[in-house]
Parts: sequence; C-alpha cells; structure tokens
Amino acid sequence: MKIALIAHDRKKDSLVEFAIAYKEILKEHELFATGTTGQRIIDEVGLSITRFRSGPLGGDQQIGAMIANNDMDMVIFFRDPLSAQPHEPDVTALVRLCDVYHIPLATNMGTAEILLKGLQEGFVDWRLIEERRQ
Repeated sequence: MKIALIAHDRKKDSLVEFAIAYKEILKEHELFATGTTGQRIIDEVGLSITRFRSGPLGGDQQIGAMIANNDMDMVIFFRDPLSAQPHEPDVTALVRLCDVYHIPLATNMGTAEILLKGLQEGFVDWRLIEERRQ
C-alpha cells in the first residue's frame, strides 16, 4: 500500500515516535511524506520515503494530487488542532479529498495505530469492496 505520513511542526516528534514503534509494519509499504517530516523519519527511523515539498510549500497538495489520481491508499496526518496553520486551506483540501475518494485518514495516534494494526492483521482493501458493488 502507498501510505502518506504528514505532521504539523508540534506533532513531528510524535510521528517519529510512532514510526519507530511501527517500523516493522511501515517498512512493508511504499511511504511518502512532506519535506521535513520525511527527512526526520529517514534520519531517525531509517525508513525509505519519497519526500515531497513541505506542507506550506505544496507538499499537502502533491499528496492530494496522488489521492485524486487514485495513487494513494492511506494518509496518516498528525495535525495540531491547537495551533493556527498558515496553510489551513491546503490541509482542509487534503482532508476533503480523503473523504471524497474514501481514503483512510488518521489525524491522531490512536486512529493511526488502528489503521496499521488492520494492515498487519490482513487489511481488507476497500477498493475491492467498491468494485464488487458496481
């Protein structure tokens, strides 16, 4: 699966800790991340990641384009709900695209853990379910 990893500045440490804890699951998938977040995970966790620009410079939109092109399977985005973000419209657009295209989205550690545990236990590809309905 293709998984995007994104974190606001105050949540980057948490995402790095999460990636360390779930490294064995994450390493089995194709990972993408916004700029600084991706570099920190590469440096501190040792996972292979395709990096995009930082969020405020278009990284969120690059991931959004992958979603719109049916080329992203899951997004883990540790958001900081207590701080204003200068690129909030981009964040809102990314969340909206996940909803439009039925992409699993975790915005906190609890939900992210459930998604990754689901992958580990034999995640059912929701796209196959949608194809059977049509």
